[in-house]
Amino acid sequence: MEKHSRVYIAGHRGLVGSAIHRALEQRGFKNLLLRSRSQMDLTDRKQVSDFFAQERPEYVFLAAAKVGGILANDTYPADFIRENLLIQTNVIEESRAAGVERLLFLGSSCIYPALCPQPIKEEYLLTGPLEATNRAYAVAKIAGIEMCWAYNRQYGTRYLAAMPTNLYGPGDNYDLNKSHVLPALIRKVVEAKAAGDKTITVWGTGTPRRELLYSDDLAEACLFLMQMDEVRFASLLTRHAPPLINIGTGEDVTIRELAETVARVLEYDGSLVFDTSKPDGTPRKLMDVSRIQSLGWKASTPLEQGIRLAYEAARQQLESTSESRSPLSSKG
Repeated sequence: MEKHSRVYIAGHRGLVGSAIHRALEQRGFKNLLLRSRSQMDLTDRKQVSDFFAQERPEYVFLAAAKVGGILANDTYPADFIRENLLIQTNVIEESRAAGVERLLFLGSSCIYPALCPQPIKEEYLLTGPLEATNRAYAVAKIAGIEMCWAYNRQYGTRYLAAMPTNLYGPGDNYDLNKSHVLPALIRKVVEAKAAGDKTITVWGTGTPRRELLYSDDLAEACLFLMQMDEVRFASLLTRHAPPLINIGTGEDVTIRELAETVARVLEYDGSLVFDTSKPDGTPRKLMDVSRIQSLGWKASTPLEQGIRLAYEAARQQLESTSESRSPLSSKG
């Protein structure tokens, strides 16, 4: 992937896509192909086909997806499986038709079994039952991995699937009814400080463990993979296993430790209350990142620094929301 290459970022306004966009611009890539949702509906096959036929991208970052936390996944499972299957099917097929040189499909660590051994190796895919609360989303992402593998075998394409751990950073979703645990905790702390509340309620027991990756670190990993030399890139695309690679930090914390860290970074001195009537989700999701580290990449942003950066990026939005907040369901 050269500076003059035609690069399409699907989902360039989302958490992952915007980080990839920033990273490419910082490195001097000028020929970036970008379309907002209002300009192109990725669930519409004809719109996607017309775009690829006209623009002929050489490299594709497939970061577009319908995403959300426990509550959103549990409430709208049909939306999650339908929209994600449509998006990835359209982009992957039209990438093949347009002769795209490399495609990077972004998935999620929730593709792995809920109770698989830790840390999670790539070969643990499809070795056990999925977490019930986000099964529909996980099945859609597994289908995307299978599509990349099937297309590589049948058509000789060069499509790689990257599975990041839990992400956070600039452009995150702070809607308490849809967000993941870290942005939800950040918003709760901001609102509690503004209102003078002495407690914050967190979903679950606080004992599940989560690995968290700053979005700009993920973007660095994505560029690293797409710019690898042919020998190393080809080593990830075998006929005998899915073209799958984990991206993470290799370290995790409990939800309680995470909430305490957010409170400390944002200088909140109230107490945490854990609502054990709410679901915990998967007990642990620590990624084995030895494969990508052996290729030469490693995450560089410490958790506390990343939380501070994420908060500063969303500070104005969060503080304006907290001034006129209404009661919202808590989430952890």
